[in-house]
Amino acid sequence: MAASQSFANNIIEGNLGSKIQGEVVLNFNFPWSMSFIGNDHLLVATKPGKLWLVDSFGSKTEVKNIMNIQYGGQGGMGDVVPHPNYKKNKYIYLSYITSDDGGMTRYAVVDRANLSDLSSPKLENRQRIWEQFPAVKGKGHFSHRIVFGPEGSVHENKIFITSGDRQMQKPAQMWDTNFGKIVRLNDDGSVPQQNPFQSKGELAKTFWTTGHRNPLGIAFDQKNNLWANEMGPRHGDELNLIVAGSNYGWPLVSEGNHYNGAIIPPHETRPDFASPVAYWVPTLAPAGLTFYSGNEFKNWEGHALLGGLKGKSLVRLKFKDEQVIEEERFSWRVRVRDVEVQNSGSIWVIEDGSNARLIKFSLPKQ
Repeated sequence: MAASQSFANNIIEGNLGSKIQGEVVLNFNFPWSMSFIGNDHLLVATKPGKLWLVDSFGSKTEVKNIMNIQYGGQGGMGDVVPHPNYKKNKYIYLSYITSDDGGMTRYAVVDRANLSDLSSPKLENRQRIWEQFPAVKGKGHFSHRIVFGPEGSVHENKIFITSGDRQMQKPAQMWDTNFGKIVRLNDDGSVPQQNPFQSKGELAKTFWTTGHRNPLGIAFDQKNNLWANEMGPRHGDELNLIVAGSNYGWPLVSEGNHYNGAIIPPHETRPDFASPVAYWVPTLAPAGLTFYSGNEFKNWEGHALLGGLKGKSLVRLKFKDEQVIEEERFSWRVRVRDVEVQNSGSIWVIEDGSNARLIKFSLPKQ
């Protein structure tokens, strides 16, 4: 287990001996995601429905013209991601929860909008590019994480969106709903012809993979492999290598069990389903996911970094041949919601909760 310690001394030592030094930058009310725009600005989305622009001096400005958010339970404003070609097109993409009937039923959506003036930030020319279907009751397992394909790859200008099972389980294996799926679209919301499920109906043409429960982290590594982490039921959280057309088995298999104690068969009983590369028992409750690239922590190049909510830690994963061979946890007794890497190589972490800290981590000074 990770060394668990106070953040008061600024230096956190992982359970394998690595050290990181943190600097608290700002505080936020229930943040859910963050993304860098260039090296000097950071967007932070909060569940209650505020979007903040943070600059390199540590000040924050509220972004205006925000959409109407259905906040409650696990829902609210979700992910915020700039287009890879943001410098030219000024597009950012936001996921959030909305309703057509005053909150009786809810669904996740993704909009894109222009954010061009960073001195007086506001959203303009907003367009809907994706909707979770159908709208249902309940406030859980929306997922709605976003990642763009790497420039120069076959996924360039493609957007991937995670869509949770909405705590309904069976729809993850159904073709007439996008619950429990990872979706791939063009950056304008149109459907790529190369998606794998072309014969399963119009909605299924948007699917990239099926059989997911609640994926709360998604990222490409430096080899253009796509990864996602997802919340298991009672334990059994997963890290999956996302391969087009694969079915990851939920709710028919899992490395955890139902909350009522009912047993779920493990992946090994169904080789037709894709098995996780790593899983966590007891639960880690993995959140945001990214891959490290930079000069600050040179020995971590290509390692995965993810947040632990139940695990209350920043987690580092080292890979060999697409298998996790080393895990290190940095814990300061606080739920970690999201993690991003600045161009300069510093690691930025945002905590979960009503007075959550945005923390910049660097190598400890000698």
